[in-house]
Amino acid sequence: MKLTTFLMLASIPLAMPLGAQAQVAGSTVVGAAAVELRDVTVGLSARRQVLGQAVYNGNNERIGLVDDIVISPARDVSYAIIGVGGFLGVARHDVAVPVSQIDFVDGRFVLAGATKDALKAMPSFEYAR
Repeated sequence: MKLTTFLMLASIPLAMPLGAQAQVAGSTVVGAAAVELRDVTVGLSARRQVLGQAVYNGNNERIGLVDDIVISPARDVSYAIIGVGGFLGVARHDVAVPVSQIDFVDGRFVLAGATKDALKAMPSFEYAR
């Protein structure tokens, strides 16, 4: 009888719903609050709306493509890696451009005052190994 009572009492915490507890990793709550999610929805998705998109200059000439974005240790998007020239990846030149120099105008990325030749003259960007 004591064993049965003990098992019944011990099983009560297991029967409680698990979803009532916050997700916690260590002492930090994991996930985003509803208010933060509203802010996220007005931003740009790197995969869907940034990577692979054309970059234009102030004269509406296509000067390259956004290949990558670099996020600093402080969690700021600091550089866009822009691929210039080449065909199917051959003779292509990647350059790092500070994101602060790129504007988003009418759904396009604009690097005012830039030309393909000016970007090709910049030092080539190489990923650290």
